Amino acid sequence: MAKYIFVTGGVVSSLGKGLASASVGKLLESRGLKVTIIKCDPYINVDPGTMNPFQHGEVYVTKDGAETDLDLGHYERFTNASFTKDNNITTGKIYYSVITKERRGDYLGKTVQIIPHITNEIKQNIRKLGYGKKVDVIIVEIGGTVGDIESLPFLEAIRQLRLELGRGYAMNIHLTLVPFIKSAGEIKTKPTQHSVGTLREIGIIPDIIVCRTERPIPKEARDKIALFCNVDKEAVIPAIDVKSIYEVPLTFKKEGLDNLIVRLLNIHCEDSNLSLWEENVVRRLETATKEVNIAVVGKYITLQDAYKSIYESLTHGAIANNVKLVIRRIDSEDIEKKGARNCLSGVSGILVPGGFGDRGIEGKIAAVKYARENNIPYFGICLGMHTAVIEFARNVCGMKTANSTEFNKNTKHPVISLIEEQKKVKAKGATMRLGSYDCLIKKGSSAYRAYKKTKIVERHRHRYEFNNKYKEEMEKNGMNFVGTYPKQNLVEIVEIKGHKWFVACQFHPEFKSKPDKAHPLFAAFIKHASLASI
Repeated sequence: MAKYIFVTGGVVSSLGKGLASASVGKLLESRGLKVTIIKCDPYINVDPGTMNPFQHGEVYVTKDGAETDLDLGHYERFTNASFTKDNNITTGKIYYSVITKERRGDYLGKTVQIIPHITNEIKQNIRKLGYGKKVDVIIVEIGGTVGDIESLPFLEAIRQLRLELGRGYAMNIHLTLVPFIKSAGEIKTKPTQHSVGTLREIGIIPDIIVCRTERPIPKEARDKIALFCNVDKEAVIPAIDVKSIYEVPLTFKKEGLDNLIVRLLNIHCEDSNLSLWEENVVRRLETATKEVNIAVVGKYITLQDAYKSIYESLTHGAIANNVKLVIRRIDSEDIEKKGARNCLSGVSGILVPGGFGDRGIEGKIAAVKYARENNIPYFGICLGMHTAVIEFARNVCGMKTANSTEFNKNTKHPVISLIEEQKKVKAKGATMRLGSYDCLIKKGSSAYRAYKKTKIVERHRHRYEFNNKYKEEMEKNGMNFVGTYPKQNLVEIVEIKGHKWFVACQFHPEFKSKPDKAHPLFAAFIKHASLASI
């Protein structure tokens, strides 16, 4: 039977429960165990697919097309586990299922309540990944903060699960903040004590307390936390700030976290070995000296998490090329106001990521034009491909009013438009082209040189496609269509003939990149950008 680790958080949000869960997963995998990780989100949306990036951050897409929390990106980047829609549970998903069952009459006239019906549904969804599958450990991260009313059903569910599973089969890791008060010159443990007290009132006693901190925690403070929170001294694990998130598994290993976990869960396995991770990821980040300056031109730039996978994938490309990455975050609306040259001068590569809506679009199109005319390596992703096509149609093919029907339904030249199946769609949630699709690549292209194969599988999240009516005209003018989804003859990758490196793709390659295995397109983009910076 699979064993369970429940990860909760207290004091404040954004402490890094997702990174802690992913790092624990990495540590356990390094000991030969097979893990999977579940994220429980307390919001009532069924999934984050219709949420504004400014509110939620990035929407991470799994191979089966589920729109999920960005923490699943951390899970996939740190581990070798395969994630699906079952790895993200939301309050909305739980209530939707329970209400559907009630309408069908499944509860045979019973009054449907939080306990037991909602909590039973949560437990069933959590245990689902352990049924009939060879998974040794299931890590379950509970979103939000202990004390939030929204998280209470999930916390009650894991309290019940711990009792049902029994000692040695389930444990709790509680992540808290241990702040340093500058005016007093002291580390303060009281917030952690209060957080653990709130958790215990709910009926959950933590086995391990992971303490997020800016500074080393003195032995006296660790002993105090252990005493007042009723845990062993060795179970108080400092999680001090690090330069790179990829150092977190190493710091946890140094503090003996994995040894403690396998002992508490009574798991007999080999010792952890993170030498390759340390050598090929962390050390490369530390020792790289040659800088490559990449501009990311987006419309949600003010929120760090809106392009989380993009930033991490660029880092992976830098690791693969042994260079130091410098990201210049450019708001596309600033380009509209100040001009592309003023905003982009001096960069070695330009990346335009995905997005929705017409705000800032002209700034993105101007960024594409600047990259094309100045022979600067360009990487367009999803909307970044759309803007590349629009710019080329306008400024090279002479279609001055070319546009996407997303931005102008009455455009004379709809070079980007909805395919027939999307024209009938009215509901917004989970109705885009989502998940993994095949793509055939032409030999001799930049994409082929990156992938080194003619058939790939990549993840998608979009509604609008290239309009094949304009393919012949644009090919005549030097745009190469080098990647295609064969079943519907949909354009997946475009390049520009004679350009140093200009690749724009309809899919989202950032969802398949890892620090120790950079995505081929990101690795190639950084390579050409670093050559351009010489």
